[in-house]
Amino acid sequence: MNFIEELRWRGMIHDIMPGTEDEFAKGMTAAYIGFDPTGDSLHIGSLVQIMILVHLQRAGHKPFALVGGATGMVGDPSGKSQERNLLDNDTLQHNLTCIQQQLEQFLDFGPIKNSAEVVNNYDWFKNMNFLDFIRDVGKHISINYMMSKDSVKSRLETGMSFTEFSYQLVQGYDFYWLWKNKNCKVQLGGSDQWGNIVTGTELIRRKGQGEAFACTTPLIKKADGTKFGKTEGGNVWLDKTKTSPYKFYQYWINASDEDAANYIRIFTLLSKEEIEAIEKEHSEAPHLRVLQKTLAKDITIRVHSEEDYNSAISASEILFKNGDEAIAGLKALPENIFNDVFEGVPQAEISSSELESGLGIIDALSAKTNFLASNGEARRALKENSISVNKNKVTDEKLLTSDDLINGRYVLIQKGKKNYYLIKAV
Repeated sequence: MNFIEELRWRGMIHDIMPGTEDEFAKGMTAAYIGFDPTGDSLHIGSLVQIMILVHLQRAGHKPFALVGGATGMVGDPSGKSQERNLLDNDTLQHNLTCIQQQLEQFLDFGPIKNSAEVVNNYDWFKNMNFLDFIRDVGKHISINYMMSKDSVKSRLETGMSFTEFSYQLVQGYDFYWLWKNKNCKVQLGGSDQWGNIVTGTELIRRKGQGEAFACTTPLIKKADGTKFGKTEGGNVWLDKTKTSPYKFYQYWINASDEDAANYIRIFTLLSKEEIEAIEKEHSEAPHLRVLQKTLAKDITIRVHSEEDYNSAISASEILFKNGDEAIAGLKALPENIFNDVFEGVPQAEISSSELESGLGIIDALSAKTNFLASNGEARRALKENSISVNKNKVTDEKLLTSDDLINGRYVLIQKGKKNYYLIKAV
């Protein structure tokens, strides 16, 4: 299966310029995607484009990943309702280094014929002055052409600076430079980049009397209408210090059936036959969530590691365990993962001195925490055997002590199967 056919069955083509598929059919072709360096980590929205480059390289073509050291100083207006803050050079350089390290996780930069390359457009813009740019680049693209782009038209009422208006010329020159110096004939990207990409092909045609091609991917939308890659806490990042492997795993495992069927095509390297077999197995027993489990495992291991995947599984299963096995698992969790697992659970603070002398469970449930409304309700819950401390059932004789603290700070209270409360020693 060739590169374009691979993208097509995976549902990863939105627009494609005539002749693009023929260009790839000629033999090894170089293509590039640009990555925004406004942060020091890519997120799972960026992972769509990373996977495009992975498929490109697997099909025998040469991938270029352009990190925008120059364009990051300008800011792409595509899909933006207002102008972004510009970054200082030190921040930008830090971001570029981090992003390159992430790209190296997925692409082969080794001594092979179609080895991946990272290029930084600052390298060719740093010695170009403004007069050179408007003379050698600007004269080839008309104002009418630039005004016709959606990224411009959508901002005419609210306004946009000349800096942002000129962005499509800067990105267009990137394509021209790579076409001329690296024989790169195709630009790939998200569908919101189509206008910027075809400006590049137009510049190559007018300035270089050459031919170049373009292909874009659809912007991913979740079936429920919420934004892909976003949680209540913000973006789902590839950097584990920003989004822990546990939260990363949870994002995929909690996908709906419809979304998981889409994601498994986009974010894994499983073949068409393998995916169809998994979907068939899932349809026969949806409650087992085979589709989500396969997706979450594959992507968590590739972005992080098998060890991180196993830790995420262990953390996820703690909620369903009881007794000694559960308390051992809780105490083994690093504090950051413990906090991730119980994020959003109500908390109350109790002084460490009270735990040193022993705190009665009824006070811990009501008077000291308001977890339950009254001492009477607390006694009834204990009598019904519905209260657990650190996943162990307790009676009204239970005293909370320092020995009950998890990570030296927390006691986990539970009523029934789903109602949790955290006591934090201060």
